[in-house]
Amino acid sequence: MGARFLLIAVCSLSIGFISLYPQTASAQLKQNFYANICPNVENIVRDAVQKKFKQTFVTVPATIRLFFHDCFVQGCDASVIIQSTGSNEAEKDHPDNLSLAGDGFDTVIKAKEAVDAVSSCTNKVSCADILALATRDVIALSGGPSYAVELGRLDGLSSKASSVGGKLPQPTFNLNQLNSMFAAHGLSQTDMVALSAAHTVGFSHCSKFANRIYNFSRQNPVDPSLEQNYASQLQSMCPKNVDPRIAINMDPNTPRKFDNVYYKNLQQGKGLFTSDQVLFTDTRSKPTVNSWASSSSAFETAFVTAITKLGRVGVKTGQNGNIRRNCDAFN
Repeated sequence: MGARFLLIAVCSLSIGFISLYPQTASAQLKQNFYANICPNVENIVRDAVQKKFKQTFVTVPATIRLFFHDCFVQGCDASVIIQSTGSNEAEKDHPDNLSLAGDGFDTVIKAKEAVDAVSSCTNKVSCADILALATRDVIALSGGPSYAVELGRLDGLSSKASSVGGKLPQPTFNLNQLNSMFAAHGLSQTDMVALSAAHTVGFSHCSKFANRIYNFSRQNPVDPSLEQNYASQLQSMCPKNVDPRIAINMDPNTPRKFDNVYYKNLQQGKGLFTSDQVLFTDTRSKPTVNSWASSSSAFETAFVTAITKLGRVGVKTGQNGNIRRNCDAFN
C-alpha cells in the first residue's frame, strides 16, 4: 500500500451526515444485547474481521465507510448492503455509493456467515449489528480505540437508490454546511470534527479534490490553504488527465494507522478535502483540532462518544425491521 498510485476501486472515507434525527429508536440498544441469545457473537465477528484484515488493509476504510454510508441514509439498518433486483434499484447502486469498496461488504457477509454457523446463533443476529461490531473491530485493528458497542438493531426492510441523494456530504463543504447538517440530526460540531478523523485511514480518487490543486479560483488556481509542497505532491500524483481509478492516501503520514495525526496534518495545511482543512482554518473548530492534535486520548474519547451516537441513528425496531438471513437480500 506504500505506492503513491493505488489502482484500487476505493474512494475516500467521506464523513457524511445523517438523514434521520436520532429518535427514541435508540432506547432499546444496549451493550451485551446478545448475552442470552448468542453470547459469543463479539468474538465470532472479531475473528472473521481479523481474517479479512490479514488479507487486505482495505478492510479497514471500506468497513468504516460502509457503516457511515449506512447510517446516513435511513439509519443504521444495513440497507446499504442490499443488492439491487430487476424491480428495485438499491442504495448501493446510487452514484454516491458506487465507490464503496467491495471489501467492506465482504467483511460483513463473511462475519454473518461465521455467526450463523453457530447453531445457537443462526438467524439471531442482525446484519446491522454485525456491521456496527465490524466497524469497531477494524478501528481497533488499525490502532484506534476499542469500545463497547450498543446492540439490538434490526435490519431495514427498504433500500432504494432514490433515498440517497443529498444525504452524503461533499468534499467542498464549509463549516456552516457541516454544522447545519449535523445539528439537524442531533450531532454537534464536536461530533463532526471527531468523526472526520476517519479520514486518517482510507483513500480518495483524484477527482474528489482536483479543484483544490488546479482550478480553485481565478486568482488562486491552487487552494492557498494547502501547504505548498503538499499541493505539488498532489499534482504529481494526480496529473490533470489521471486514470480515474487511481486513488491516493488521505493521510500522507500514517495512512494505515487510525490516529490523531489527521489533526496534526490539518495544522500543517495537509487536509486533503476542503471539508477537512476547514476544520483548522475556521476559528470556531480550530481549538478542537489543536486540542486533539496534542492529545490522542482526548481525541479517542470524543471519537467513541461520536460514533456511539452515530450508531443510534434511525435504528429499526418491532415491525419496522427483521433479521436478514442473507445481508445482501431481503428475506
